[in-house]
Amino acid sequence: MSIAGLLLAAGAGRRFGGPKALVTHRGSLFVESAAETLRLAGCDPVVVVLGAASDQVRARASLGAALVLDNPDWPTGMGSSLRVGLTAVAATAATAVVVLPVDTPGVTAEAVRRLAALATPDALARAAFHGEPGHPVLIGRAHWAGVLETSTGDAGARDYLRAHDVLAVPCEDVADGSDVDRPQDLGRWAE
Repeated sequence: MSIAGLLLAAGAGRRFGGPKALVTHRGSLFVESAAETLRLAGCDPVVVVLGAASDQVRARASLGAALVLDNPDWPTGMGSSLRVGLTAVAATAATAVVVLPVDTPGVTAEAVRRLAALATPDALARAAFHGEPGHPVLIGRAHWAGVLETSTGDAGARDYLRAHDVLAVPCEDVADGSDVDRPQDLGRWAE
């Protein structure tokens, strides 16, 4: 059974001051670290969706064997990146996909593996941190058409997930699901 990893890394990072894919933290770009997290968790293929500053990301990032795609509609929000990536994943033999936004540096391969272990075509699960829903999100193949149809703006799959029974998978013991919106948020992961 193949489980794909989908990394959403297309945003301009307006509140951060630049694209988060290009943020360097602990010696790596966010986009490199997140793609490596998916790879280490066993996701294959790993699909990375770029948008803002995609030429710079391609020039600077070492993404190994990841399938790197550009979302020409990235300014419309995460929904369009999810559609681009999920369309590419649908062309593979993957049973399910683990979706991860680039701005969650505290998500570990162990958290991704915990979600991936639940992969079936009907699976719908997401990491939870102290009872709050977070990332990554596991979406089985049977849900892809519905997610593609409803993903718009910055909501991504949020509306689809709200309308369906989603298994909450506690991950606070192995990861931190906080996202990085501003440079000062990086202090949370200070070495």
